[in-house]
Amino acid sequence: MITKSRLQNLARQHGTPLFVIDHDALRKVYREFKKHLPRVQAYYAVKANPDPMIVRTLFEEGASFDVASMPEFKIVYQNIRHLPAKQRQDWIWDKIIYANPTKPTDTLEELNRYKPLVTFDNREEIHKIKRHAPDAGLALRLKVPNTGAMVELSSKFGASPGEAVDLILEADRLGLTVEGISFHVGSQTTNFENYVQALSLTAGVFQEARSRGYTKMNLLDIGGGFPAPYDASVRPFAELAKVINTELDRLFPADIQVLAEPGRFFAAVCGTSVSSIIGKAVRDGKTCYYINDGVYHTYSGVIFDHCKYPVHAFKKGPTSICSVFGPTCDALDVVSMAENLPELERGDLVYSVNIGAYSHASSTWFNGFPPAKVVHANR
Repeated sequence: MITKSRLQNLARQHGTPLFVIDHDALRKVYREFKKHLPRVQAYYAVKANPDPMIVRTLFEEGASFDVASMPEFKIVYQNIRHLPAKQRQDWIWDKIIYANPTKPTDTLEELNRYKPLVTFDNREEIHKIKRHAPDAGLALRLKVPNTGAMVELSSKFGASPGEAVDLILEADRLGLTVEGISFHVGSQTTNFENYVQALSLTAGVFQEARSRGYTKMNLLDIGGGFPAPYDASVRPFAELAKVINTELDRLFPADIQVLAEPGRFFAAVCGTSVSSIIGKAVRDGKTCYYINDGVYHTYSGVIFDHCKYPVHAFKKGPTSICSVFGPTCDALDVVSMAENLPELERGDLVYSVNIGAYSHASSTWFNGFPPAKVVHANR
């Protein structure tokens, strides 16, 4: 982890607001994932943080990639342009999944020349893929329980287990190849039982497909949802990995290729924000601090991701409960109504850790305030 003194030095050098990406932390969490889930190939969900340097570091570590738009695809593609054409095509086929179940037709037409692996979850999408991307390989997105997830996804995506095999056979009838099944247990899932139920449902679909004569599936995508260590309530990743490994070994033959789509789990821990106190007031007896970053910028996850990012001070001293607001004139721009901070003054620095995922990626220029400057450390 980057030290507090280094964060302060970077802020003095570059100014604030600052978004610091620690590539050593990124490498460490990737290797932790591989250590505890050796059977699973990690496809980084680029949407969590599409910074090209994050993609480059993970590419160098051996990661694959989950993209959900053509701009994301092109960010990854830039990192493999040095490969010979044939090797580049093989890499795309094996190492990129376009995991947005609903795709515009122009996207499918642009993707088709790469012969990608794409997800689907309904009959209309099958016919769209057949017409506009007939060379794509398919993975069926299955609806699974998202109980207790910070962000629930199954109300928007996923075929019900009861219709899954019918959809697979429909794609096969049209001459498409369904290579496997994917699911997502919901973002920041601390309920490990979600994975147990999802894997059991998926194994049942595999079995039904075989019983009905479809034997072409050899891929299992267990999605994302791996929880970032935002606080002490999040159990260690090793515990979740043990649960997943047990179910994989119990339910799926060794020749099934298993992949996952960690996004938050990789990106969260590598990002730290540093901002400055630009204003101070006392309202109803409580100190309020105004900083030059907020929910329209690095703290966007407070709104869009249902996430809390504790604000810490570099200063020491007796603390009290304070409010922290962003710089815009919108009353929605509230970072926190209850932070425990010492007495601070204008110009003092504050910081938040584990803020790398779904944060800077959603920054805007609202009210004329620019996103935080990005600085890469330990690249």
